[in-house]
Amino acid sequence: MQKETVMTVITWTKRVLGFIAFIVWGYIIFTISRSPDPFIEQAPYCMGSTMLIFGVLTGIYKGLDHWSLQNK
Repeated sequence: MQKETVMTVITWTKRVLGFIAFIVWGYIIFTISRSPDPFIEQAPYCMGSTMLIFGVLTGIYKGLDHWSLQNK
């Protein structure tokens, strides 16, 4: 029962973190796009924030996968 509970917590943690990352990313992109600067000046901020947010999310996912494999 303990391992099943841990696997459920890991699965839901991944889902919640993915949703939060998507919402944060959307908010940042929306904030950047409201700037009066031309797109060519906004593009690096859009790309940088996207890489940072989803890079951190990927690292967290890998950590959770590692944790789940240790509990099998």
